[in-house]
Amino acid sequence: MGVLLTFHQSYQPVGDSLLLSALVAGLPLYVLFVMLAVLRLPAWICAVSAMLTAFVLAWLVWGMPFGITFGTATEGMAFGLWPISWIVLNAVFFHNLTVASGDFDVIKRALTRLTQDRRLQTLLIAFSFGALLEGIAGFGAPVAITASILASLGFEPVTGAVLALLANTAPVAFGSIGIPVVTLGGLIAPILHKDTTATTLALSAMVGRQLPLFSIIIPAYLIVVLAGWRRMREVLPAVLVTGISFAVVQFLVSNFVGPELTDIIAALVSMGCLAVLLKYWRPAQVYRFTNEPAAASAPAPRRVAGGAPTPESDLPGVAAAMGKSPLDVDDAPNRVWWAFGMYVVLVIVILIGQMGNLPFFSGHPVNDPKTALAAPLNITADLKCGTPAFKLCPQPWIGPLPTKDRQAFKFPDWNFYWPGTYEIKNGKPVSLINREKPIVAKSTEYPLTFDWNFLAAAGSLVLYAGMAAWLLMRARRLEVNFLTVYGRTLRQLALPIVTIAFILAIAQLMNYSGMTSSLAIAFSKTGFVFPFVAAFLGWLGVFLTGSDTSSNTLFGPLQAQTAQQLGNVSPILTAGTNSSGGVMGKMISPQNLSVGAAGVNKVGAEGEIFRRVIRYSIILTTLVGVVAMIEAYVVPFIIPSP
Repeated sequence: MGVLLTFHQSYQPVGDSLLLSALVAGLPLYVLFVMLAVLRLPAWICAVSAMLTAFVLAWLVWGMPFGITFGTATEGMAFGLWPISWIVLNAVFFHNLTVASGDFDVIKRALTRLTQDRRLQTLLIAFSFGALLEGIAGFGAPVAITASILASLGFEPVTGAVLALLANTAPVAFGSIGIPVVTLGGLIAPILHKDTTATTLALSAMVGRQLPLFSIIIPAYLIVVLAGWRRMREVLPAVLVTGISFAVVQFLVSNFVGPELTDIIAALVSMGCLAVLLKYWRPAQVYRFTNEPAAASAPAPRRVAGGAPTPESDLPGVAAAMGKSPLDVDDAPNRVWWAFGMYVVLVIVILIGQMGNLPFFSGHPVNDPKTALAAPLNITADLKCGTPAFKLCPQPWIGPLPTKDRQAFKFPDWNFYWPGTYEIKNGKPVSLINREKPIVAKSTEYPLTFDWNFLAAAGSLVLYAGMAAWLLMRARRLEVNFLTVYGRTLRQLALPIVTIAFILAIAQLMNYSGMTSSLAIAFSKTGFVFPFVAAFLGWLGVFLTGSDTSSNTLFGPLQAQTAQQLGNVSPILTAGTNSSGGVMGKMISPQNLSVGAAGVNKVGAEGEIFRRVIRYSIILTTLVGVVAMIEAYVVPFIIPSP
């Protein structure tokens, strides 16, 4: 390889002014905002335009050589495809398999048969079932599906969309098999000079020490929005059981297992607890809407302490006409068990694939060869053989040791320096990108590496679960064509995948050119209140991109670097707060408003939905900022470290 120019980051390239440089560094974000929120152009066009803006700024203003700029952009796109889009693709495919087999309709009927009270249906479908869909698929699927179910049950369409959007908050940080936190860990680890797995687990614990509080608040908030404070108090036992059961499991799994299964297990436990409660308790009055479509009558309400039962026909808001709903098909108990069993298969397969990250098997410290479960019994280690510095299984199945030849192809894990961003010195790859003071103590290499973990990626684990579920469907003699469903899923996600790829390219260009650092140094001037500001940065990122994952890629490195600049705030806290604050912006992002409107067949009602949810979004984000301030300065011992 010929002599290549090493790029040294500069943080005040515009008029040698930090303020001007920070303002210009935000240009890709302004482009994204204006095109999305004002011009309302398709998300993929906005992402491409913002990426081109970031490319030109990195090259011509921040001075990154064209070859390195091109290499950084393509690595960002590749990172968007693997592992992120790979997870989204297989998660949505798994859901589509259950739809094609009819299992999803069985689950939908089972959920709605539990209760005819609209408040309890909201808890069950919008919150708990929506959280399950968020954990498996995410990226708009929970809002579209739960909003459409609520509308099909007789909820006013716009109200159904508002409830689905509001419920799709507390679980979002751990959505799509934990991809927002996993992505954040991959971006933050190089900044902290820590192991990626250890950083990811610390971030998972951090977010898990913020969001459970909101998991308790959101169910109550949902019922207040639907029916008011008095009606919420009438179902307080259900509200508390739903929220607390979810919050407790969310805390335990995120802190002691990891981000991948947090939502799935918490949602299943939450649904189970609410279902058990409804076997022994019913609200004194069944809440229904005035002039709603005909629906099946609910079981007779039970007497509660201090009050007499009220006949349902005498209740305000009860529809006079009662008839049969299309959802009133009676499914055999075995059919219901099989339908829910598909999601049990998903959980089991992911747990087996992630066993090496579970506390009992991971070792102390994590991946310590002396205390961790050894390969080949450790499935996670088997799937990661050949990862650089991975001591549990250093030799790849195919290819040379990473210590001998870092760049040569390896299987099952190929971790290499990205082309165009390195040169070979003394037979070793050396990064052409250097970070400078004050971001680091001295000029330091900033390697741009890509990890193609063919078998261990969360998306691969979901694909294995999809294969297992499909085989079980075939054993039950259900006519489901694996390739047809996969092809349909690919077509369904083609544009979202393009969008994700370009959003990640923006993040990497801003990060490796120094633009993110220019913003970080400017934001560090907010000083004491930065943990509060961190929540609104994450909120802004999700508003712009529609995705907590994309917000974490845009602002996660900035949050960590700003904390390093301040010196008295943990980068794990601020990066985690980016994700926690970001989830509250999900309900107002243009993409999710469109998804919610489309889910209830009200395209064009996005403005009305936005006006109804914006205040909830701001209130909840403010609360996240307050929690972050308390954790930073009152109870700093609560913050984990990798």
